[in-house]
Amino acid sequence: MKQVLIDGYGTPCDVARSADVPDVGDPGPDEVVFDVLAFPINPADMWFCRGSYRLKPPLPATPGAECVGRVAAVGAAVKHVKKGDLVINLQRENWAQRRKVKGDDAIPLPAGIDLKQAAMVRINPPTAQLMLSDFVDLEPGDWVIQNVANSAVGRLLIVLARQRGLRTVNVVRRAELADELKAIGADVAIVDGDDLAQRVAKATGDASIRLGVEAIGGSATGRIVDSVGTDGTVVHYGSMSGEDPKITRSNFIYRGVKLTGFMLGRGLAKRSPEKIREIYAELAAQVVAGKLQAPVDTVYPIEKIKDALAHADKGGRNGKILVSPNGAI
Repeated sequence: MKQVLIDGYGTPCDVARSADVPDVGDPGPDEVVFDVLAFPINPADMWFCRGSYRLKPPLPATPGAECVGRVAAVGAAVKHVKKGDLVINLQRENWAQRRKVKGDDAIPLPAGIDLKQAAMVRINPPTAQLMLSDFVDLEPGDWVIQNVANSAVGRLLIVLARQRGLRTVNVVRRAELADELKAIGADVAIVDGDDLAQRVAKATGDASIRLGVEAIGGSATGRIVDSVGTDGTVVHYGSMSGEDPKITRSNFIYRGVKLTGFMLGRGLAKRSPEKIREIYAELAAQVVAGKLQAPVDTVYPIEKIKDALAHADKGGRNGKILVSPNGAI
């Protein structure tokens, strides 16, 4: 079978290759084997290839935080999936034609789901959902502010927030994104800048924003913190700038703002396997219904992984780059 390997850290398209490796073999009693139908190239995968991600396994290593597959075989002790089912997988190393994982790590998806969208269900939708639910007890009418609002997580958060009757302030880098985000339910779209808090206050009628969601780091974190209300909470889930958050201490001392962090693995670890499957079943149903969608630019075969990574590294794409290891989808 084919599997993507990196032999060193550097520019992703330079260090990654499609290699022939031994097949994963038959499943054990508590294991599932599935054929990988598609996987996306995410920013975390690019950081992994560059050596700047938090995980650095022994080399050669296989990237891949998510994928969708079709079950080829199940162990006798596995009861929640069967041969032929579509599944996503909670483990990594998914850039391969076939995977073997523990049964609890295989999450079933409905048969009618679009495979391209299914490949992207594992990380971004639950990230958006859990950040909205796990930190602040929000009520309909409450405001949420986020930066990187045009990202996959940002767009999903807009849709999920609107379903709950929440209002969103969406911070972007370019004014031309405003209409696009408002079309999917954004209440306010605003360009980032030094006076962000003042402009947010004006746009929301001086609303006391209870939750902020932030993925840039550096001074951008501080601007989101400045924009939330007294006793508000800001959730930091990424650092596109590569910088640690920079916040003035007065926000903590005088306004009681709380800054915390989110990682999907920690969020899911608090929940039982049954609850995790329930979360993904709800999100997958929304994908099937067309309520949660993410744009896809191009799908490559696994043999063209270098081309796929080079494309993913470029700006100006119209969506996610996917790879289909076992033929066209």
